[in-house]
Amino acid sequence: MTEFWLSAGLLLLAALSFLLIPILRGQRREQAEQDRTAMNVALYEERVAELAAQQAAGVLDDAQLANGRDEAARELLADTERAEAARQGQLGKALPLLAAVLVPAMALGLYLHFGAADKVELTREFARAPQSLQEMTARLERAVQAQPDSAEGLYFLGRAYMAEQRPADAAKAFERAVALAGRQPELLGQWAQALYFAADKRWSASLQALTDEALKADPQEVTSLGLRGIAAFEGERYQDAIDYWQRLLAQLPEGDASRVALQGGIDRAADKLKAGGGQVAPSARLKVRVALAAALKDKVRPDDSVFIFARASNGPPMPLAAKRVTVAQLPIEVELSDADAMMAQMKLSDFAEVQLVARVSRAGQPTRGEWKAQSAPLATGTQATQHLTIDSPDS
Repeated sequence: MTEFWLSAGLLLLAALSFLLIPILRGQRREQAEQDRTAMNVALYEERVAELAAQQAAGVLDDAQLANGRDEAARELLADTERAEAARQGQLGKALPLLAAVLVPAMALGLYLHFGAADKVELTREFARAPQSLQEMTARLERAVQAQPDSAEGLYFLGRAYMAEQRPADAAKAFERAVALAGRQPELLGQWAQALYFAADKRWSASLQALTDEALKADPQEVTSLGLRGIAAFEGERYQDAIDYWQRLLAQLPEGDASRVALQGGIDRAADKLKAGGGQVAPSARLKVRVALAAALKDKVRPDDSVFIFARASNGPPMPLAAKRVTVAQLPIEVELSDADAMMAQMKLSDFAEVQLVARVSRAGQPTRGEWKAQSAPLATGTQATQHLTIDSPDS
């Protein structure tokens, strides 16, 4: 919008220069009058813009806006009439000046009346609470129509469509949001979910690719975890459903109403697994308490990241399960389990022995930092709480 106004202003100045050049040449005696008129025009424009902003904010109604604009126009006209006697008999010179006055005033008035009328009306409409989901969806549709490049508007419109059970429309909205905002994990998860329900719950390679991409960028992306669990359950892959839903359950705070429903889904998946002759795979859980050595308190910042993770003692070096906190939260006790797995195919329970690591990283990188602590190898079935004190330079 700023670029638009700058460009429009430059074009307007160029156009006005052609109108004003004839009158400016040899008219020094009228310069003071012209300056005063130009000042009043500027004040008129500023007043009209101010009135429009007040209406958009809900301070003025339509009648008050019209009265205010009429009053500003009368003041401008009165100023023009006071200067009319000095300009009589000079129509050829007065006409360009009159055009210079009216062009910006008329352009601004027409823009406010036609170009911004829909946005002003939409602002007033959003100031009122919607009476139904359908009304809110209709408002969001008009908002997206008024601002088609708003990724936020498209995101909320997609969510509204999903609430109305219109997944095909939601998928289109999320696809446009991804094109505008980039391939953010949350948007990819929402897009995949909409496509899944639009396809009558048929899993596909494209959905697998979208959720793979989302979970690679953010292993705890909740929509993708929930969707993978639903797809696994519908496909009778009950252990996979349990794994995904347990990872999702770990993201929800205690007391969240969704936890009950999610746990119910996990229990149903477990029942179906057992009814088919299978057994629920054991879930490894390790408790660890992490503290910061007193000697380091002046060498770290409260907002420095602290990564707490478990990695295989003999196996791939990447973390199997991890959590992220800050220095300000230390000391802290956390639980690492299969629900915190970075990848579904590599869980704590898949390894007999792991090592616990806590790392302070000012740059927010889990693989390198300034200070760390690590445990000796321990069995994944260990029940006792493990204690780590961050006190060693990270080499």
